[in-house]
Amino acid sequence: MRLLFAGTPEVAVPSLRALLASDHEVVAVLTRPDAAAGRGRRLVPSPIAELALAEGIEVLRPERPRDPAFLARLAALAPDAAPIVAYGGLIPPAALVVPRHGWVNLHFSLLPAWRGAAPVQHAVMAGDPVTGASTFRLEEGLDTGPVFGVVTEAIRPTDTAGDLLARLAESGAELLVRTIDGLAAGALVPVPQPADGVSLAPKLAVEDARVAWTDPAMRVDRLVRGCTPAPGAWSTFRDERVKLGPVRPAPEVTDLAPGELRAAKQDVWVGTATHAVRLGEVQAQGKRMMPAGDWARGVRVAAGERLA
Repeated sequence: MRLLFAGTPEVAVPSLRALLASDHEVVAVLTRPDAAAGRGRRLVPSPIAELALAEGIEVLRPERPRDPAFLARLAALAPDAAPIVAYGGLIPPAALVVPRHGWVNLHFSLLPAWRGAAPVQHAVMAGDPVTGASTFRLEEGLDTGPVFGVVTEAIRPTDTAGDLLARLAESGAELLVRTIDGLAAGALVPVPQPADGVSLAPKLAVEDARVAWTDPAMRVDRLVRGCTPAPGAWSTFRDERVKLGPVRPAPEVTDLAPGELRAAKQDVWVGTATHAVRLGEVQAQGKRMMPAGDWARGVRVAAGERLA
């Protein structure tokens, strides 16, 4: 089939690579416009644009997918289907109807669970034991379309959102190719999502990633892992923000108040509503990430000081 692939970040790259290696033809890609990056704030193409350009594939970068020039080019390309992975923009009705097999969205959850922009982060934060990826037919609702297929993935006790998303990007790419194969063969019929089990996963703001030390240790652990690598869990020390890497529960330490710090030669513990957690890495403002013990020695944590 003739495909228009839509995607933007690194997590979409395995899917594009898999489709390029399939029996189908990727005639063009749709991605977000080049974005400013680095200290010089120079414009750089998205990871999907970089791969497409390296492969000699036409790259479409409209400011908005409803732009008349993009809609005209889409119609001229006449794709049979449009697989889409983390594109980052709304596809308007005028574009949804162009491919005869529609837009096939790869979403990193087991729909209807965790509809929205941050399904993997929310699954980790909620303590779900299992998640997965789904392919579904895109429609105007938020991740509401009928489902073509799913793959499942266990969430490991130490998984960060980044760890889990990297695995789902690979297994999801395989699912996406199987879905396109099934559509080409006329052997795949999407199934409407059930009305029960719907949960939402809105994009996480920086404030959502602030650790509340009055929460139980398990919840602190899940929040930090769910916000790693982005937007990055954080707290404050001496009224300055510090970024936190994944922590480890320390059930043997029960005598610290919520947020209270205790530093040893290598280890740093913080109290929660239940038992303490052991800090992994800490990044103070203007500094690099470093082991928590190095950070504590540098700032000379005093008895009774707290993260807030």
